[in-house]
Amino acid sequence: MIDTRFDVPDGGAKAGETVVFSFIVLKSKAHRDAVNKKVIKEMSAQAPPSTMPFDMKRMAYGGFKTIVQG
Repeated sequence: MIDTRFDVPDGGAKAGETVVFSFIVLKSKAHRDAVNKKVIKEMSAQAPPSTMPFDMKRMAYGGFKTIVQG
């Protein structure tokens, strides 16, 4: 079942392509910083892949600022 609660643009997807949207919820800014440090360390220890499984030119990412918290 597709969750339609989020209005995510299709990124100009063509027939046969799949759009993937994901996000990570972290406990705090300090937790985020600790996680990022571990990820960078782990990624630095690995050889980069010879090919990417997707078109990197169409990848988008960003950060968000909490404006309302429940």
